[in-house]
Amino acid sequence: MRSGKTAVLVVFLLQGAAFGSWAPRVPAIAEQVRADTGTFGLALVGASIGLILAAPVAGRLCARFGARPVVLTSALVAWSLLAPIALATNPAQLGLVLFAIGVSAGTLDVAMNIAAVTVVRQTGRPLMPVFHAGYSFGGLIGAAGAAVAATYGWAPLEHFGVVAVLAALTTLGIARRVPNEPVLAQPGHRRRRGGAGLARRPVLWLLGAVALCSAVAEGASADWSALFAVRERGVSEAAAAIIFAAFSVAMAVTRMLGERAERRWGPQRLLVGGALVAGSGLLIAVLVPAPWSSYLGFALAGAGLAYAFPVALGLAGAAGRRADGSGGERELAFVTAIAYSGFLLGPPMIGAIAQVTNLAVALGVAGVIAALIAPAALAAGWARRREDRPDQALVSPEAEPGVRPTSSARH
Repeated sequence: MRSGKTAVLVVFLLQGAAFGSWAPRVPAIAEQVRADTGTFGLALVGASIGLILAAPVAGRLCARFGARPVVLTSALVAWSLLAPIALATNPAQLGLVLFAIGVSAGTLDVAMNIAAVTVVRQTGRPLMPVFHAGYSFGGLIGAAGAAVAATYGWAPLEHFGVVAVLAALTTLGIARRVPNEPVLAQPGHRRRRGGAGLARRPVLWLLGAVALCSAVAEGASADWSALFAVRERGVSEAAAAIIFAAFSVAMAVTRMLGERAERRWGPQRLLVGGALVAGSGLLIAVLVPAPWSSYLGFALAGAGLAYAFPVALGLAGAAGRRADGSGGERELAFVTAIAYSGFLLGPPMIGAIAQVTNLAVALGVAGVIAALIAPAALAAGWARRREDRPDQALVSPEAEPGVRPTSSARH
């Protein structure tokens, strides 16, 4: 069990490190492909489209073959595509590479979350936030590595090549330890739960709404916090960078405490409380006209949003759990696809609001969206209790929702 948990945690860390390595090199890549802000933004849309298209397919692949081979294949493809980013010479080429990365990274994201749900079931421990903490810390490590590479004058091709090789070797080293639930042929179950059957389940749409609101608020904080601090609060660019670091570190540390928090308060209260903290944080940042409010507000937003995405995915996997203890792959992929649309639509929506009004109003809207996680989580709990397996309702503070507490899940 411990080796499986470690392997999945490493996969999350690698995924975060890969993204963290890419994001700080965006200025260099934009200059390389000679793209202005608008054109570069269109190229970035390719990655988001790839993510959305990959999610449902990844769920079906994991349901048929298990998570382990999908994790291994998609991870190796994703890492191999890092270097070609640095070979793109125009925005169209970059968009195509980013689309391919979006497909492979989206597939990996779904597969590694399914593997994480398997670990949760095997151990009886609510570990989803902890796994996502690995992603957050990986992002910080990747960003630090990118800063070092830029300081020493490494070109993006050299930097991404080193990251790709290290990530691929690490993936090959831990692949056998990634848990793989037995894949059982259950045609009747698939007819009931697959395709349109998923779309008829209110609980999945409501969990998707939780993840969607989280994605929009998180994207707004990540994309606009520094610019808001500089333009609206008059801080320097160096100080504004610390604001984003405060958001990221608060999210990572809060996720590390997720197992204990979910045991104590349960997933539903965790989602509701986190939504109120995140919404309050963003509103503090925009309503209090002082530089310190930005640091405090975005740190609270990071802490409040920390649990929304991982807990929603854990609940989605639990909502599809079969009597034999497996299942949930397609349900998790369904919710993930909804969440990815938030990453696609959120940044331009916030930008459009800021264009018409200002950044303070736009981020205030993001705060309201973060607070909407609370009613969505409450409604999801009600919808789950209305379904035919009440033991999987959002009521257990001791174990993964859908898993009856065992001795290993108690202190």
